[in-house]
Amino acid sequence: MKFDYKKIAPEIFRPIIPVEVGFNNFFVQYEVLVDSGADLCIFDAEIGEILGMKINSGKPQKVAGITGAQSEVYYLHKIQVKVGGHEYKIEAGFLPNLNSRYNYGVVGQKGFFDLFVVKFDLLKEEVELKQRQ
Repeated sequence: MKFDYKKIAPEIFRPIIPVEVGFNNFFVQYEVLVDSGADLCIFDAEIGEILGMKINSGKPQKVAGITGAQSEVYYLHKIQVKVGGHEYKIEAGFLPNLNSRYNYGVVGQKGFFDLFVVKFDLLKEEVELKQRQ
């Protein structure tokens, strides 16, 4: 599967791809940054609420980096994610107010890079995903 980078500002392109995030087989479309430096997948808590999740019932964890210098609490939940029409069961974090900083979630090592071999091509402005066997 190949996805074009998304233009987010003049001369700035990022590997942001469309996915569907699901809980109890109810899905919503969402854009995510493919981030090799992220340890796991993190989505805005609002997405989880739209899916009918009780965000604070998840396992609380702390994260910094995506939030700036100060760490913040996110909540881990088992969810479904569809990429290119293929469905996967993963564990992802839901972080309150992520969308106030970014208009997309983040997919990282656990829950994404463990499912795909990922090839970034900056000159072609595309990211290619190959499902792991």
